[in-house]
Amino acid sequence: MKIKHKIAAISTAAILTLSISGNVFAAGTTFKDLDNVSAKNKIIALQNEGVVSGMADGIFSPNSKVTAAQSIQLFVRAFNLNLDTIRFIKAPKATDYFKKAKDDAWYSQALITGAVRGLDFPADIDPGRNLTREEYTYYLVKAMENYGQLPMINLIPAVISDEDQITVEYSGAIQRALKYGIVKLNSDGSFNPKGELTRAEATEELYNALEFLKAHPAPSAQPVQN
Repeated sequence: MKIKHKIAAISTAAILTLSISGNVFAAGTTFKDLDNVSAKNKIIALQNEGVVSGMADGIFSPNSKVTAAQSIQLFVRAFNLNLDTIRFIKAPKATDYFKKAKDDAWYSQALITGAVRGLDFPADIDPGRNLTREEYTYYLVKAMENYGQLPMINLIPAVISDEDQITVEYSGAIQRALKYGIVKLNSDGSFNPKGELTRAEATEELYNALEFLKAHPAPSAQPVQN
């Protein structure tokens, strides 16, 4: 189901800007629970850029599962999306774009921004649902290709041992993610597409995507925060 934009000219008083949830830490704040996390440096780098935040004071909770709402907020921050130039007929609500959202939830502004700015999340997604590895990778690749204005690429598909478990709609994006170096296969050649992604894994994928875009900038690409 595609998201429909509801945009029209009105006074600038209706312009909304992205609000960040109250658990964002200032740059330089150290998370206390990353000592044994392989992606520690990548998480800290994105935290210092204001892209990732913790679950509580000094706690990143790397092994918690990443939700759709958290993913949308990550992408909004990472790709520097905002509503600064958008004017609305009426003040938008999260439920205008995502029917299972709550308008007073911490994520509501990020969902509005993501929807208006074209993030490819379906309108019927539950913001609180944990995302699988194939879902998160698909949405991330679509976002980075869009905002990084990446060209179409020809590639020789990687051999994935559990490819038969990958949703057909997501398979192309996953192959490109492997090509971009965003993700790697497990030692047995599997991708584990139906496994739920942790916050550490999601942040590492996002970091790798932003690093790829930094190395392959488009002349007129939208600015990437990192």
